[in-house]
Amino acid sequence: MSGFARNTLFKGGTILTMDAKVPNLAIGDVLVQGDRIAAIGPDLHIEDAEIIDASGSIVLPGLIDAHHHAWLGVMRRLMPDVDDLFAYIDVVAEKLGAHYRPLDMYLSTKLTATASLDAGITTIIDACHSSRTPEHTDAALDALDNAGIRALHMVGAAMDKQASAAHLPRDLERLALNWNHGEGLVRVGLFGQLKLDWWKIARELDMRILTEFIGDLAKLSPEFAQPGVLGPHNIFNHCTRVPEETWKLFAQAGVNITVNPRSDALFGFDDETFAYQKAIDYGLKPALGIDLDTAFGSDMFGEMHALFGQQRSAMRYRRFHKEDNVPAPISVNAVLEAATVNGARAAGLEDSIGTLSPGKQADIIMIRTDGAAVFPVTNAIGTVVQAVERSDVDTVMVAGEIRKRAGKLIGVDVAQLSADVMASRNYLLKASGYRPDLFSTSAANTEVLA
Repeated sequence: MSGFARNTLFKGGTILTMDAKVPNLAIGDVLVQGDRIAAIGPDLHIEDAEIIDASGSIVLPGLIDAHHHAWLGVMRRLMPDVDDLFAYIDVVAEKLGAHYRPLDMYLSTKLTATASLDAGITTIIDACHSSRTPEHTDAALDALDNAGIRALHMVGAAMDKQASAAHLPRDLERLALNWNHGEGLVRVGLFGQLKLDWWKIARELDMRILTEFIGDLAKLSPEFAQPGVLGPHNIFNHCTRVPEETWKLFAQAGVNITVNPRSDALFGFDDETFAYQKAIDYGLKPALGIDLDTAFGSDMFGEMHALFGQQRSAMRYRRFHKEDNVPAPISVNAVLEAATVNGARAAGLEDSIGTLSPGKQADIIMIRTDGAAVFPVTNAIGTVVQAVERSDVDTVMVAGEIRKRAGKLIGVDVAQLSADVMASRNYLLKASGYRPDLFSTSAANTEVLA
């Protein structure tokens, strides 16, 4: 079985809808007609439907990676131990990123998108702080579109000193005209940091605006408190060590918060207050992102594991130190909401994806539970959050089209992609003179050749 089916029926699975108005089912069916979910219920019947046997599996909404620098795909695990933000920027931006061609942008983004689909991620907010030229942006957008993933590509200035941002933000109008219309899977937003003049143009184009925000490295000046500046169109990522007055402003404006549990720990961004929990305390609904391929990869299960453990550790630390009114330990349901429902909200797609609900887009994954590390299933949500891995993802559907089936990607020549990516990586290493050590994981132990 491959490709698009007009009618598809997921038959006899455990159904996790993530929609309070649509009951979960111990055994049930999900009917897809075209690109939308048509019905959810026990023992559905329809003629002329392609049947996917979901018995012994869990069917749920596709995972949403709410923050990922897809352009770093060819740099996988280049800096697994890095804990210095500026040492990281020196390598990925100044040394390697400065040499990116549109081809390297295409291959990195295609690799990240393909790996995401393989891991049950059906939507990605692509935080591109390397939009060097319009041609680089077009290459990234084409890669996302060709991969078949749903994506919000955030266009942002490149970080290295050699790059020019002269084409930004004026290129946004062209991009909005080309991509932000109809029912296309790929849309464009702005990675604008704190540039209010860029924000104004993005808002005129009805774009979402992404800002990476670490409280002791960036401050909100008074003009950000003016009415209409902040709102649901804003996505703030990291949000670590943020002062209380800024959290109050975020809450009043109803901005979106995304956190990266593994990356924030890697760089030491967070503290015992824990950014995810601060967002919850202020009535916000934080989403999860993976952030980096230089240390991790396209794996939301790892982020869910990290969020569960880190929140409980942080709250236990506060209780141990006799703090009053410490928040309750996180639940597995809250973790899965962060990886689905909250991510849809951050992307501005809560009316289309994030839950299994009749009328919504058919972004669906099916997870096998017959693996030795998974069975028996005594709690479905706990199994997804705590037990399964990417290898357990059997089927992935985006907008009604199957992208993975029976554990295999559909329409992807993995061997060719691997060869192309290796060639891209080798070109970047040669052009930059940067020589990573295969066994040493310290950036200090790498060599830059003159």
